[in-house]
Amino acid sequence: MIQQTQSDGREPCAPVRRSTQGAAARLLLIPLLAALLFSQGCGDKSPDGTAGGAVASTAEGGLSADELENGIGPAKTAPELGPLNAELAASGQQIFDMKCLSCHRMGERFIGPDLNQILTRRTPRYVMNMILNPTEMVQRHPEAKKLLAEYLAPMAQQNLTQDEARAVLEYIRSPHEAAQAKAN
Repeated sequence: MIQQTQSDGREPCAPVRRSTQGAAARLLLIPLLAALLFSQGCGDKSPDGTAGGAVASTAEGGLSADELENGIGPAKTAPELGPLNAELAASGQQIFDMKCLSCHRMGERFIGPDLNQILTRRTPRYVMNMILNPTEMVQRHPEAKKLLAEYLAPMAQQNLTQDEARAVLEYIRSPHEAAQAKAN
């Protein structure tokens, strides 16, 4: 084997191997640092010091006081609850019988909780958000988590519209024979 010498007569050096791990780590570090710097500069502060003017979060899973009271989901305003709308309640009963009756009963505990007089325990918005967004409610809301722990069955997503959920709410708030029979 013939070794070539450098022009100045020295032996050639072995090639220097650079670690590819170090290069990969540097390549990953650059986007992470950029993301960190970007996230620090993007929050606009409101005059009260909260980011983006948002309602201050509670220690309860990062939920706002409004979310704790009214649930997490698309129902952002309280539905108007005037005198009972019999036509809307009848429509709600049809939806309830198709989508909810397999787990819920009015006036008795079943796979899910008794919904009779639910509005004495929860706000109308909470009930609608639980109907419309049960997965996130069970994952993030402390009261929904308690229900899951007690009943051991998560509420199924039924893909109702807000109008359908409102009809179910109207049915739930109407008087029920089963609840009245239990009271007697």
